Amino acid sequence: MRRLAVVTDSTANLPPEVIEEYGIPVIPLSIHWGDEQYIEGVTIDPETFYRWLRERPGLPKTSQPSVGAFTKFFQEAADTVGVDTVLGVFISGKLSGTISSAYQARESLASLRPDLHIEIWDSRSVSMGTGLQVLVAARAAREGKTLEETLALLNRCQESLHTIFAVDSLENLYRGGRIGGAARLLGTALNLKPVLGIIDGRVEPLEKVRSRRRSLRRIVALAEERLEGERPTELGLIYTQLDDTVVWFKDLVEDRLAPGKIYTSLLTPVVGTHGGPGTIGIAFYHL
Repeated sequence: MRRLAVVTDSTANLPPEVIEEYGIPVIPLSIHWGDEQYIEGVTIDPETFYRWLRERPGLPKTSQPSVGAFTKFFQEAADTVGVDTVLGVFISGKLSGTISSAYQARESLASLRPDLHIEIWDSRSVSMGTGLQVLVAARAAREGKTLEETLALLNRCQESLHTIFAVDSLENLYRGGRIGGAARLLGTALNLKPVLGIIDGRVEPLEKVRSRRRSLRRIVALAEERLEGERPTELGLIYTQLDDTVVWFKDLVEDRLAPGKIYTSLLTPVVGTHGGPGTIGIAFYHL
């Protein structure tokens, strides 16, 4: 029997079948394109979004859930699952204001729902880097582990978690204000592909490599260095368009890294707004 409900936001990039399997409530972020607002995973899907991103002028803006939306979300999650403890695992607070809204909602619920305990976990990552932590927590909750036991597992997961990705250009990260330490790669020759990582919750530069496939080989090589001979317990692979290069990259990852479990998913529109078309990468941990 569950002792807690594990929830997350839509940027966690978990495949729909995984969300359904573990019964994970998800609060969506939004995209604003001109005068139109789209709710991630509700009124816009990744395939449509990436087609628009290639065809439409300008760059959309993204926004976190409101405090009111979080207040309702936390209560519904607890009541639906039938628990008095909610553990929220969210996108890095250094990349989004989502976690700030979550904290404010928790404060407002302290008097409205004194029976409800809300624990907020900053994943210090994004996309499947967040999603893998959500899975660790959801699995623990399904096994009946306490909040303290689940947080201990999350600590271990986060300590060994790495998120490494390549982008075609730094333009979207720069224009969206998420470029972090990768700003020092601005001005890189157009034929050089930046390889980036999420370090302490921020986007940081790792290398710059000539050609897309070389950048993907470097991602795998960097992963091998970080794993130090171990296999990833779980690994998530994200991309913006399924093509021959993505299929080749997945085969390379499976051959060289041999993860215990691999998940593949289209990068969510909110994250893709900042990464841009052509973003591809992996997140993994070892326990």
